[in-house]
Amino acid sequence: MSWLVEHRWPRWAGVVLMLLLILCVVGGFLAAAIPPLITQRQQLIDNAPTYLQHAQAHNSFIGRLNNRFHFIDKLRAAVAAPPSVSVDGILVAGKAVFSALTDTLIVLVLTAYLLADMPRIRTLAYRMVPHTRRPRVILIGDEILAKVGVYVLGNLIISVIAGGLTFAWLMAFSVPYALLLSLMVALFDLIPVAGSTIAGVIVAAVTLTVSVPLCVDTIAYFIIYRLLEDYYLIPRIIGRAVKVPALLTIVAVLVGGALLGVIGALVAIPVAAAVLLIIREILIPRLDEA
Repeated sequence: MSWLVEHRWPRWAGVVLMLLLILCVVGGFLAAAIPPLITQRQQLIDNAPTYLQHAQAHNSFIGRLNNRFHFIDKLRAAVAAPPSVSVDGILVAGKAVFSALTDTLIVLVLTAYLLADMPRIRTLAYRMVPHTRRPRVILIGDEILAKVGVYVLGNLIISVIAGGLTFAWLMAFSVPYALLLSLMVALFDLIPVAGSTIAGVIVAAVTLTVSVPLCVDTIAYFIIYRLLEDYYLIPRIIGRAVKVPALLTIVAVLVGGALLGVIGALVAIPVAAAVLLIIREILIPRLDEA
């Protein structure tokens, strides 16, 4: 929005463009996801007898696991059990769907209002500060907002890198639905700490349909990438952009995730950057004068 306004776009046009971009990304993901899911469902139904035969073969890896844990017997028992559909279950499912749709709509509306009214909101917030201290607060506040924006941009860049590398890996081994899985990895990677791990588990499960060695190699790939992202990409791209030391970047993400879960991990680095800025601009000068 700042870039568009600087290039003489009307603010309302920038808001519309941002919302259209968000809708295009979500719609593109659904367009890439729904047809393969429908196709995969039909293929699973058609190939179920073959899968069942391979799972019962005693000389295969999956067959040996079945002999030990009795997966097939448990699956047959679950399928044979009569479905229990209750009014309470329907109400709970409907409530979950309605809640998800409502939350999505609220996020879009709040995004639109914040994009449109951010200058007025910022001005009102600064007017709550005494006049003598207002210039210093405006300087620090604007720099904090700039660091938050840079952090979001850096996080998007890292997610694009994660999706691109995953797409190259899956295409190299002819894994089905490489584009869909890569988009999923990019979206999940926006969540620090846990996002890439969850995506890696899902991708590894899909590669298991190709071969067991490929599944093991994929797990190793995601472990190596996770270390590369945590200890190289995040400190280099995000930590350098928001001017937070690499060690503090990692510690902030770990502490934020431990305290507040996903939300804490998401806001950990901007909060650390804001705290460092306040310490550097306010606390350290006062200590030097003391």
